[in-house]
Amino acid sequence: MQLILLERIGKLGQIGDIVTVKDGYARNFLLPKKKALRATEANKIYFEQQRKSIEARNAEQIKAAEKVAKQTQGAKVILLRQAGETGQLYGSVTSRDIAVELRKQKIQVRRGNIILDSPIKEIGIAKVKVSLHADVIIEVDVNVARSAEEAQAQVITAVKLFESKELAEAAEAALSDEPAEEEAAEEAGEEAGEEVPEEASEEESKEKGEPEDASEKEAGKAKK
Repeated sequence: MQLILLERIGKLGQIGDIVTVKDGYARNFLLPKKKALRATEANKIYFEQQRKSIEARNAEQIKAAEKVAKQTQGAKVILLRQAGETGQLYGSVTSRDIAVELRKQKIQVRRGNIILDSPIKEIGIAKVKVSLHADVIIEVDVNVARSAEEAQAQVITAVKLFESKELAEAAEAALSDEPAEEEAAEEAGEEAGEEVPEEASEEESKEKGEPEDASEKEAGKAKK
């Protein structure tokens, strides 16, 4: 089915683009959510007439999404679940669970805003994307644990791992910079035309009248 997009849809296209999608995707999502219009001749004319107002409305939606993004900044979701000794959950954590917990923190999101490829099925901290708008996507930490103490321990471990990673990256960067500095110094010397002077030979020194070494003078006197 051919549609005219009324807002940017992921990798599908921008506002005003005419795209071809599967009928089910169009009927079940894009059309009922008013994210697109059927690409009929009448709708094409209508869209061009309303383009400015549609783009203005989209800009307002982006501003509203950015406002929610600021509220969500630093938000953390802690979900306590039962799990076995290996950390496997007796059940799973879904996008609905995450959305409900965020709403408890007065962050207005819906289940459809949560981007979760598959339910979370083990304890740990996962970074989950939240799409507030096609142009505004944020990340929240979802901490799944068996108890509040375990959740806190997981945070401490994650911080230590992050710090260790930063130190390792800094050390690696420092090591990789050293050869670059040496090469830069060599190149600078070559550009300046500097040459390392060679030691003059003994004959050249005599021709130039350079003084002999003290030990050589004493050896000459002894021969005489």
